[in-house]
Formats: sequence, C-alpha cells, structure tokens
Amino acid sequence: MSGLKDGLLKGKVAFVAGASSGINLGIAQHFARHGAKVALISRSADKIAAAAETITAEGGEAFGQAADVRDYAAVDAALKAAVERYGKIDVVLSGAAGNFVAPALGMSANGFKTVVDIDLIGTFNVLRASFEHLNRPGASLISITAGQAVRPSMYQAHVCAAKAGINMLTKCLAMEWGPEGVRVNAISPGPIADTEGMRRLAPTPEAEHAIKSRIALRDYGSKLDIAEAALYLSTDSAKYITGTILNVDGGSELGDASGRAGFG
Repeated sequence: MSGLKDGLLKGKVAFVAGASSGINLGIAQHFARHGAKVALISRSADKIAAAAETITAEGGEAFGQAADVRDYAAVDAALKAAVERYGKIDVVLSGAAGNFVAPALGMSANGFKTVVDIDLIGTFNVLRASFEHLNRPGASLISITAGQAVRPSMYQAHVCAAKAGINMLTKCLAMEWGPEGVRVNAISPGPIADTEGMRRLAPTPEAEHAIKSRIALRDYGSKLDIAEAALYLSTDSAKYITGTILNVDGGSELGDASGRAGFG
C-alpha cells in the first residue's frame, strides 16, 4: 500500500465505527497503511463504500458495511461479517458522533437523546458487541471522546453529558475487561484541521484565529495526530496502558492560553 511505513499492525484486524469521513476515516487509513485489515461501518452504504475504496485504491485491505451504531443487532452482525472475512479482531475504534449547537431550552428531548444515543449508547454497543469477537488477550479498544466530557460548555449540554459518559464507560470497561487481556482507552481530540466540526465552529479566518489564540500550541491539530495516537494505543508500545483518556489537543484542556479568564 502506498505510504506503508513499518507495518506496526501487520497481520492485525481493525474494526472502525463511524468511519465514512473525518478523523475516524483518517484513523482507518492509517491502520491500513501500517498493515491492518480494516472493517468499516457507518450509516450510509454509499459513503462507507467510498471510504473503503480510499483504502483499497492504495492497495490496502478494507471493506465497508452500513450499520447504525444505535442498533446493537446491526453492529453485532457487522462484527460477525468482519470476523468471517478477516478473523478475530485485534483493534476496535468507536468514533461515531453527533453534535449541534443549541441551548438546553432550545433543544428538544429527542435532540438530546439522539446525541446521547449516537455517542454514548453507540460506543457501548460497539465495545460490548465486539467483546466476543476479540483476539484476546491483547486486544485494544479505543473510543473517541471530546474535551466537553470534562469542560462544561454552553449550548453543548447533550454533548457534554454523552462524552462524560464515554469517559466513565472507558474506565469501567478497562477495570472489568483487563483480566481478559483487553485494554480500553479513549482519545480526546482538540480542534482538528480539515474537519466538518471546525468548518462549522470557525467558518472565517477571524474565528479560526480566535480559537487558535486560546490553545497552548496556538494551532489546530491534524487528523494524522489523532491517527498516530490511535496507532500507538493499538500496539505493544502501549501494552500497559488502559483506562486512560489521552488528550491530543495541543494543550486545549489546560484552559485559555490567551491570558483571558476561562476557556470555552
């Protein structure tokens, strides 16, 4: 495959949920470049097929399946299909997410529930359904969380609640599944360039500058930064790391680095 490095995941099987675009697709592509066979899921059959094609077009092994992470049976069926094609799963990445900006009083109960269902329930479904299909001991489970899990943010009550749940779920499953040789961690990205989220949050150069001025490293991260963190957590280099929320955020979690009081 074009761009193959040192095959850190050669012979491994990875299952990536929410992989039709953005950070999660970048992770799936990075896994494949390091030798993994990658099974992808997302809600849209067309989008996930196109995502898999970005990997196979470069010589990697991947296939996509349409499955909604809110549907446990659909996720389980997709995992079974992945195992049938590639064998037991070594790495699971759960990253499906939903978001919109709204005050709590301007949000319907269904809107709140939708985000919690995709982010938190979806993460539980992917991790729980994967357990019997894991190549264990030695499997690595990774979720994508966000800074809102620990930083209250106006107009993000739904996301803050869902991501806080992911963080605690990560720690609980790490404790329960550690004796089986299964590591469970999460990655909390900061502002990442060339993503739909940042295009919405910072649609102008002025808005982008304002956000960057509040980050310790004064810049956005890249999708590769997150993919490299996921790769690390998937290898033996991280074999003694579990129950960890890894901030890959340029220091965003430290607070407002512009000198103003507060952050967010």
